[in-house]
Amino acid sequence: MELKHIDIAHLSVSPANMRAKGKTPDLTNILPSVRARGVLVPLIVRQNGSPESYEIVAGKRRYHAALTIAQESGEAEALPCAIMEAGDDAAALEASLIENVARLDPDEVTRWESFTRLVREGRNVEDIALTFGLTELQVKRTLALGNLLPRIRNLYRNGEIDAATVRHLTLLSKVRQRDWLALLDDPAAYCPTGARLKAWACGGASIPVSVALFDLDSFPGSIVSDLFGEERYFADAQIFWTAQEVAIAERADAYREAGWQDVVILPVGEPFHSWDHERTPKRKGGKIFIAVGPRGDVTFHEGYLTTREARKQAAGETVTEKPVRPEIGPAIRNYVDLHRHAAVRAAVVGSPSLALRLMVAHAIVGSSLWRVSVEPQRAVNEAVAESIETSVSETAFDARRRAVLALLGFDPEASTITGGYEGDHGVAGLFVRLASLSDEAVQEVLAIVMAETLEAGSALADLLGLHLNIDMREAWSCDDALLDQLRDREVLDGILTEVAGEEVATANGRATGKVKRQIVRDCLTGENGRAKVEGWVPRWMAFPPTAYTERGGVPTVERSALLAELVATLAPQTSPLAQAA
Repeated sequence: MELKHIDIAHLSVSPANMRAKGKTPDLTNILPSVRARGVLVPLIVRQNGSPESYEIVAGKRRYHAALTIAQESGEAEALPCAIMEAGDDAAALEASLIENVARLDPDEVTRWESFTRLVREGRNVEDIALTFGLTELQVKRTLALGNLLPRIRNLYRNGEIDAATVRHLTLLSKVRQRDWLALLDDPAAYCPTGARLKAWACGGASIPVSVALFDLDSFPGSIVSDLFGEERYFADAQIFWTAQEVAIAERADAYREAGWQDVVILPVGEPFHSWDHERTPKRKGGKIFIAVGPRGDVTFHEGYLTTREARKQAAGETVTEKPVRPEIGPAIRNYVDLHRHAAVRAAVVGSPSLALRLMVAHAIVGSSLWRVSVEPQRAVNEAVAESIETSVSETAFDARRRAVLALLGFDPEASTITGGYEGDHGVAGLFVRLASLSDEAVQEVLAIVMAETLEAGSALADLLGLHLNIDMREAWSCDDALLDQLRDREVLDGILTEVAGEEVATANGRATGKVKRQIVRDCLTGENGRAKVEGWVPRWMAFPPTAYTERGGVPTVERSALLAELVATLAPQTSPLAQAA
């Protein structure tokens, strides 16, 4: 490189500089030195168009420090520069990266941006790794960030998500990444991060392909891979276990054909305890024990007998503990199960009444394919919890629920129908109970289960309230749990006007919130000389709801506004409470 001093007016920051974008760099730690001694380390530059114009490939902070001092003193000194050959963007970018990495390790997203530009300029992973003293895996990890949505990269750059979460997000397609961002944005939703995210990405089970005993090329299911290239996972655990069981059975048959006395396949998750077994060669009747881990890993323990068997053998007794070989293996069992299942479900679609009972049984008991959650009705404090528990609506619901508990023969003190049934036969046992009930009785059960599992604060709850034409005057009465929480002056004035009238509200306009709340309480109870007001409901609780101010932030109002078009397509029905009355 040629070294020379170049007038600061002829210099500009090159787009190849890895820190070309963004705000002016922090000069705190170099400005005093440049003020005292000037720029000592040459900037790396290259020609930019005209012979006198140069762009800075590396040295942006020194350049800005010199500009700052020139503005302070009114004089600009020429800066020492090392001039590169023009035209090689990859070399320029490498020079910028090398200097900046040596000075201060850039964040990984910035490094990804620069590495990506190097790839576009013709550098491969091996070239980049050698240049920067990194392993190829490190480079691949950095480049993998390019497969993430820009917003996720920015979250990582800003420290809002950690490296483990980013790594597992690379398992996801762009569609699934958007699903994850939707969970992140929803304050009421659970958004998985870190190791939990990997399980979420793999459908609940993260089984690595390295544990498979079968040929992956013939595997019928899908496989997901994190883009860092270290591991791949089976997307469907059920399909994996079917294939793995067949492969285990084939290995067991191979051992038997090789002359082993027996092969014992332990239940999944049951460990092989070496201290409870003794080494025994094949010629003396040793067995094979196959241990299968919960994540699908398989270990073959060759040449063992249980301690009891070994002692009997040593005493000359005949060992009789030989497991009976199953009549059919996993492959045939899978074949039989799937054909019988196909025949059953073809018959189920022709029997809607039976299907209704099956659905209710699944919703209550659950199964490996069904999981229904009860709305927890979480209250922010004890006062709210007590208000809900003693309300007219909750009392009416509890009476209906107890009737259904008795109908099903459940514990009369059970808190929910959903999650009930303590019989030995699970969902099949409950189905038998439901099969003996009339359609009307089953619909009663279904109504309770649906009510228990209806999400509070949801758009569906709002839609149902409007569709059923619910009158909150019949379902609710005001209590201190609400009044004590009224703090907003504008809202409190609006409520006072509704309850006590405009004249009273105006006269008490400068009164404290405590005084206004007491007036509202007196009007609703008819105490302290106030006329009793019947059937008052806050605007946000009604169906449809409205607000007291123009400020917004009332979820019921916002959701109902979005649902207005849907509501218009539904014929209104009569409120169940009104029917009961």
